[in-house]
This record gives sequence, C-alpha cells and structure tokens, in this order.
Amino acid sequence: MIIRWKTYAVTAIALTLAVFHLYAGGIQIFPSLQQRGIHFGLALALIFLLYPMVKRKGQENHRFLLWFDVLLALASIFIGFYIFVNFLPLSVAMKTTNTTMFVVGILTILITLEASRRIIGWALPVLAIIFLLYALFGERLPLMMAHTGYSMERILNQVGLSTEGIMGMALGVSATYVVLFVVFGTFLEKSGAGKFVIDLAFALVGRFRGGPAKVSVIASALFGSINGYPVANVVTTGVITIPLMKKNGYSSHYAGAVESVASTGGMLLPPVMGAVAFLIADFLQVDYITVALAALIPALLYFIAIFIMIDLRAARYDKGAEKPKAEVIDMKQTIKTKGHLMLPLVVMVYMLVIVQVSPPLAAFWSILSVPLVGLLRKETRMSWKDCFDALKQGIELSLVVAAACACAGIVMGVINMTGIGLRFSGLLVEFSGGSLFMLLLLTMAASIVLGMGLPPVAAYIILAVLAAPAMVKMGVPAMAAHMFIFYYGTLSVITPPVAIASYAASGIAQANAMQTSLTSCRLALVAFIIPFMFVYGPELIFQGTWMAIVISTVTALLGIYSLAIALEGFLRGEILYASRILLFLSSLLLIHVGWMSDMIGCVVITCVLIYELKYRNYVNTYNQSKFTPNVEEK
Repeated sequence: MIIRWKTYAVTAIALTLAVFHLYAGGIQIFPSLQQRGIHFGLALALIFLLYPMVKRKGQENHRFLLWFDVLLALASIFIGFYIFVNFLPLSVAMKTTNTTMFVVGILTILITLEASRRIIGWALPVLAIIFLLYALFGERLPLMMAHTGYSMERILNQVGLSTEGIMGMALGVSATYVVLFVVFGTFLEKSGAGKFVIDLAFALVGRFRGGPAKVSVIASALFGSINGYPVANVVTTGVITIPLMKKNGYSSHYAGAVESVASTGGMLLPPVMGAVAFLIADFLQVDYITVALAALIPALLYFIAIFIMIDLRAARYDKGAEKPKAEVIDMKQTIKTKGHLMLPLVVMVYMLVIVQVSPPLAAFWSILSVPLVGLLRKETRMSWKDCFDALKQGIELSLVVAAACACAGIVMGVINMTGIGLRFSGLLVEFSGGSLFMLLLLTMAASIVLGMGLPPVAAYIILAVLAAPAMVKMGVPAMAAHMFIFYYGTLSVITPPVAIASYAASGIAQANAMQTSLTSCRLALVAFIIPFMFVYGPELIFQGTWMAIVISTVTALLGIYSLAIALEGFLRGEILYASRILLFLSSLLLIHVGWMSDMIGCVVITCVLIYELKYRNYVNTYNQSKFTPNVEEK
C-alpha cells in the first residue's frame, strides 16, 4: 500500500516542481532564496522517495525504511517551505539564530549529506564532512592552515541557511538554469528529435569509411550537446551505435570506447552544455552565450581529433578489403519528415543570441515550442502523456545535479567563511615553483581525480574556488582557467580507474570495462592536450583579434592532425617511428603561442608529411616494380 502511494507522491512532487520551475523561468521571477528553497525541498524529497537508504536486495522495501524515507521527504519539504516563507530574515547576514533556525540549519545539513550519499555515493558527503570538521576544529591546526575559530551557530547559519552555503550560487544555478535545460532535452527526446539526430548522422556519414564509428561521433555530439550528461548520452545513443559498430567488425572494447568518448564530448559542445557552463557564467559574471562561444573552438577541435583517429583506424584495417555497408538512410527524406524537430533548438539559439533574453526565459519558450512544432506532422505529435512523462523524466534526471550542488555548497560555505581558498591557492603557486606548466599539471591531476569520485559539477565548484585563483594569479585568463578545470573534470568520466561513461559503454558492448576505459583514453589523448592549447593560446576561446583567432585555430588543427597520425602510426600506410616521433614533438610545439614555435612546428610537420606521402611512397613503388617481374617476363 505504501509503495503505491509513494509512486503517486513521486509523480505529484515531480510535476509540481516542474510546473514551479516553468512558472519561475517564464512568468514570474522569484527572489533567489525562495526559488532555491522550493527547489531544494522538493528535489531532496524526490531523492528520498526514489533512492532507498539500503540498496541490498530484499531490504530496500522494508516497512520501517519506507516510513523513514517518507519522514525524510516530509522534512525536506518542510525546510523548503520554511525557507520560502522566511526568505527575508534569512537573506540578512545574522550573527545569532533562534531555536527554530538552529534546528532547521542542522536538519538542512544532515539531509543534504544523506541525500547526496544516496544518489552520488560517499565521496562528496565525506569531503563535505571533512570541511565541516575543519570549520569546527580548524583553529587547532598549524598556523598555515588554521583559522580564528567559529561557533556552531555561525557555522549553521553560514552553511545551512544563507546564500553563502547550501543555498548558495551552486544550488542557484541548479534551480535557475539546469532544471529547465534538462527538461528541454527530455522534451526533445520524447518528440523524436533523438531518433532524428541518429538518422541524420547515418545519412551524413554512414556510407563512408569507418561509417558506424563516425555515426556514433556525430550522433553523440549532437545529442550530448542537448542533454549535457555523458552517461545518459552513452545509454541513449550507445544502444544503437555500439551494436552497429560491432556488427561491422569493430572490437567490443573499441566500439564502447568510441561511444563513451563521443558522448563525453557532447557535454563540451554548445549550444546546450552541462550545468558547469552556467556555473562558469555565474562565477565570472558573464553571459551564458560568452561561455558557449568560448567553448566552441575547443569542442570542435575535440571532435575533429576523434574523427581523424577513427578515420585513420578505419583506413588502417579496412584498406583493400570490402567495406561493410552501413544502414542506408535517405537524408532528404529524413529532413523532410523530421527536420522540423530541430526548430526548438533554433528558437533557443535565436532567443539567446539575437533577442538576448535570459537563459531561463529562452529555455521556457524553447520547451513550449517542442509540442507546438510536433503538431506540424501527425507522426511527431506529442500527447499529454508524453508531455507529463517528459516533465517527470527531466526532473528526475536533474536530481543528481541538485544534490551535488547542495552538498558542494557545504564546501563552498566553509571555504568562504574560513578563507582557506586563498591560502590553498598560495600553496599551489608555491608548490609549482612559479612554473605555469607545473601548476597546470597539478590542476589537471586534481580535476581528474576529483571528477572520478564526484559529478563534474561538484568537482568544478571545488576547484573553481581552490585552484582557479592560483591559475589567474600566474597570468592565465579567468575564462581559460575555468574552462581548463571544466575540461578535465569532464574527461574524468573516461579516465580509469573510475570511468563511469566508459563503464556504461562497456556494459552495452559486453566488453572488459578497464580495457574500454584505457582505449577511451588513447582515443581521446589528443583531447587531453586541447586545454593546454587554449591556456597558452587564449585566442582559441575568442580572446584576441580575429586574425590571431584564425591563425591559432589553423595551427591547432594542424597540431591535432599530426598528433593523431603520430598516435595511430598510419597515413596512407604504416609510417616510420622516426616520423611518428617528429610529428608528436612538432604538434606539441604548436601548443605554445609564438611565431617561432609555430613556424618550426609547421615546417617540420610539412616536411614529414611530404616525405611520407610522396617520397616514401615513390621509393616503395620503385622497389616493388624493380623486384617484381611483369607478366611478359614471366
């Protein structure tokens, strides 16, 4: 009986939260603390009802645990409405708290930790607890890390109730932007736009060399740019592309690696990126479109690099053999029947770029346009059930981000209160010995390690406070510093030992998870270098003159092309190891901005390519004709 009522409650809360965010995004703007309070209360209530305390089979539906989940859900809703009603006194910085505020503050922190543990795992809650202990007892630490000491009241007020902690900027991004954009993605998927994207990819590249793998790249790039979730992208497109790649001769682990790498890159590709893009905009106080524009060239370089690697692999193993034919889809017919499903994306880009409305309002009108556009053809019309399912699914998908942002708010609250962020940044600069390259390596390692245990959004929030200031202090442009952290936090989902995107793809491909992850890293090795390229050459993120941007983009393309050839060891045939080494080193020269390094790199790469394509091919042909008798001599 209680299980059935729990199902009804989940549906009701999810639809209520979806309608609230649509209303707040497109009709009436609420004060930030009010909106965050409702978002927090209803989102965490859903987590407690959807994710059991104990995940062992046979115990998750124990009556006591079910009632405990309901009690926690009710507590979450109470906290949300308490903040909604009392937002004015809570918005004022208070040194003292009354008994009710004291209890609510404790409850807010405790249920945030428990909700995060259930949906994310132990890593982020444990990190948050460590920071809370630091706030309580940090005054006893050595001088370099110690603070002046804070009372329990101050900690509860700062972390649990104010806009400096759990209810801070991170949760604000989740409440203001993320939910609406995730719902937009689920509406597109329900309308059939996801299937159209895959069909379009088949029509574009399915008939070419390495077609199935290239289909995976294009489909995952387009679909991932909409939903912004690597694992969800793998599961959505991978169930179609991975079996097709295996059917056409690719090994299981390689098929899984291609899908996981392509799906991960979707989070980096505008116009709709992950939640981190909105966080960057809030941290830097710039428009979202500025962040999207900065991400454009690096994201295109990422996918071009993967595309080149796949093409070279296909040429290496399919050369001289009859290539299996991929599924044939008529592009003209595909666009004619379902092309209109992309109009909501046009609406979003138009409103963000041309009209320049706020992202929530652009998302609101884009969501409304999906069912209206679907009416243009009978087979794409959405029923009321489809709309309700899309709303519910969008809310459920956004719960991970809500929990991660709330728990990361604990860390941010302690950092802001104790000032440890500035001290940590100073330690990073000191530990790097004043070398920017060493600092970048340290930040890269920290981003990947944190990203393995935390969602990209949580890893970014922590490093944006701790590491980004150190990079800026050493002369890195703020946008480049934050994009650097964003990139490596995202790439962590394909980096072993905890590579959740690669593991999800290996499950579909029925391949070894670790082998799939290692193959993913090799396939995306070029992509791991791209962040260094835009740090040393910020023209790649549109910071500089148009001439400098064009030159940097061209040299970057040449660099990733030569690096891909060096890694694959193939051009028109096997290339010499000496050529591979020269191409690899020359491509690294193009990372550093400067006419001398660019010129040396371009000259060496050009000479090696000419040698491999012309001279070596001529020598091989001459030797073959010299030692192979013709038919008449026989």
